[in-house]
Amino acid sequence: MLKDQQDAFGHGMYDYFNGIEGAEIAERDDGYIDQTGGPAAYFAPYRKWFPIEKKAMKYVRGRVLDVGCGAGRQSLYLQEKGHDVVGIDNSPLAIEVCKKRGLRDARIIPITQIGSTIGIFDTILLFGNNFGLFGTPTRAERLLKRLHKMTSKQGRIIAVSSDIYKTDDPDHLAYHAANRARGRISGQLRFKIRYKRYVSAWFDWLLVSKKEMESILKGTGWVVSRYIDSDAPQYIAIIDKKKA
Repeated sequence: MLKDQQDAFGHGMYDYFNGIEGAEIAERDDGYIDQTGGPAAYFAPYRKWFPIEKKAMKYVRGRVLDVGCGAGRQSLYLQEKGHDVVGIDNSPLAIEVCKKRGLRDARIIPITQIGSTIGIFDTILLFGNNFGLFGTPTRAERLLKRLHKMTSKQGRIIAVSSDIYKTDDPDHLAYHAANRARGRISGQLRFKIRYKRYVSAWFDWLLVSKKEMESILKGTGWVVSRYIDSDAPQYIAIIDKKKA
């Protein structure tokens, strides 16, 4: 389980839930530092969601697994709509917040430990750029195959990612080039989160273009059936089980 000192993300979220605001900092392994948008977005009511997120909700069906559920905004919305929802996150404090907000089934489970013991689902949610939770293309392929076994015949993944190639920032372009030079894909980020005195361990985060996502999906039993685009680099992929 994640140590309390490492749960920077969770502490920021727990403080926000209790009316305390603070700055969350992302530190990339090339020394680039930036302030994140903070936890507010994880508590946003449906009316304040991005248009592409609202559109994606129309593709949710059946029993739902919300991977990296954060403060549970998607889970709670779908629970209200009558779906059987399980929210999972590796942050103990995030899960505590979910429970306090009324999510009936919230569990401390990192994406690397998902398996059929959690149950069988019709929809897997990877919101908040959470396709990135796969970390690396190799791990993504392995976990996608596991998700295939955890889903019904009509199984579906709704995944959010961002096309990192849609930038002209020299710092980001240099990082992409450095990644490629060491055999990684451009959007394979490595960073840690800082909040007050709490610091996460280094972890990989995977941002991919549509073409890269489709390449990763090959051989996993999944295929993109449609994309929901935005004016920003962020997009949502509706991923269905490949027909035999």
